[in-house]
Amino acid sequence: MNDYIELRIDITPCDETTTDILAALLADAGFESFVPDGNGLTAYIPVPHFDQEATDNAIASFPLTGHTFTCESKTIEGEDWNIEWEKHYFQPIVVADQCVIHSSFHKNIPNCRYDIVIDPKMAFGTGHHATTSLIIEQLLTLDLQGKNVIDMGTGTGILAILSAMRGAASVTGIEIDPAAEINAEENISANNHPEIDIRLGDASLLPGLDPADIFIANINRNIITADLPSYAAALKPGGMMLLSGFYETDISVIMEKALPLGLEAIGHTTKGDNWTCLRLIKKA
Repeated sequence: MNDYIELRIDITPCDETTTDILAALLADAGFESFVPDGNGLTAYIPVPHFDQEATDNAIASFPLTGHTFTCESKTIEGEDWNIEWEKHYFQPIVVADQCVIHSSFHKNIPNCRYDIVIDPKMAFGTGHHATTSLIIEQLLTLDLQGKNVIDMGTGTGILAILSAMRGAASVTGIEIDPAAEINAEENISANNHPEIDIRLGDASLLPGLDPADIFIANINRNIITADLPSYAAALKPGGMMLLSGFYETDISVIMEKALPLGLEAIGHTTKGDNWTCLRLIKKA
């Protein structure tokens, strides 16, 4: 059973900057899903991946002064996740006036060119977090017609689904978490795009795939820097890589790894508290 640890952290004082920074720190400790609110943050991690010491160290490393954290954790059985999600369900979101993202239980949905149904359960990626919406904005501007797309760490499958809707000829999503992989398959079915290929695993799967025209990774800085050689090898010369899951100040760390791999930065966008989407081209 896919049981999770639910970690509730009340923060004083609390604002969006505080919850964003804390979510990034907890992501480095293995947490996968986050529900911020006006009083703090609720974070989720699979039971086998939970490390109390790593969690304590992540919270202790919070860089801003004058904040206090009150923590409480409990185990959530996998079968109870839908109930938990409906307590914290997201509202429909419209990105760039072109793409609406909503759950199957939402009503009064805005009309947009691209309509994506996402029931996230325990997988990350509803479009609400800046990192996801930043990549969505980029996908809405790119010519994906006939392109081969790889979505690393696909989560709910939202970016893979949008890529298919925008005409990509081949879309492969890779997800390391079994529960998230199942959720991605469910969302792909709900959006009627059975041609999307979702695979359970990590970057070791990339050598078995056709090289991508567009390579997407919305994970976190540490995983990206560790796996960037595999990402670069999976991208065609002249292909574009979209990276997110980190802050604008992390770009220099990413580029230190990227430049020797023939990856050249062509720009980046930011949103919220300096979350960024970095665009790279692989030199021919």
